[in-house]
Amino acid sequence: MSSAELDPKVAAIIDRRAEKSVAATAAGKADLSDDEDDLIAELERDDSAMDAFRERRMQELHDEFHRARHMKGQDHGHYAEVVNEKEAMDATTSTKYAIIHFYHADFRRCKIIDTHFETLAQKHFDTKFIRINVENAPFLVERLKVKVLPCVISFIDGKSVDRLEGFDKLGNTDNFSTAYLESYLILTGVLQRAKTTGDAQRKTIFRTENPADQVDDDDWE
Repeated sequence: MSSAELDPKVAAIIDRRAEKSVAATAAGKADLSDDEDDLIAELERDDSAMDAFRERRMQELHDEFHRARHMKGQDHGHYAEVVNEKEAMDATTSTKYAIIHFYHADFRRCKIIDTHFETLAQKHFDTKFIRINVENAPFLVERLKVKVLPCVISFIDGKSVDRLEGFDKLGNTDNFSTAYLESYLILTGVLQRAKTTGDAQRKTIFRTENPADQVDDDDWE
């Protein structure tokens, strides 16, 4: 079963816990997501359904918990840097869903993408999130015609399915929310369902809901 097919109540519990885990990581605290007993207890508190539905949900929660642990053991669940082109291409062929961010350390908008992907990678463990410095990837830059940074290319089954260059598709503003980027990536098929919940749906990385737009695309040539 994919994460997109989960019972809505099970999905809601997992997503709430993921939000808490992201917040804990950002604050330098222990990860709260790796305790199956706590998740089952939360489901039991929430679930007033008939026993048959409760048992099914508990089984789904158990299966999803262990699937997430397995995927994290396969180097999913975090935003990783690769330092050579072979690693980057291997990432697109070793897993069904992969996202590569081509970046340059001096470009501000690349750092904005990094911040969002640090959050999304922890929630969307089905998808591998990686980044590579364009200075370390001359062959891929030429082959994939990377000309504007940030450049985010999504892969499904090893094939490129979408390219995000600059922020034109994100409202041409630096201050889009993580949920907005998540929604865009869901439309491409590289993410399976929305997992950003609560206040995080509205907040941008600048902690505001109605910021002034900034235009700052960087040509890479």
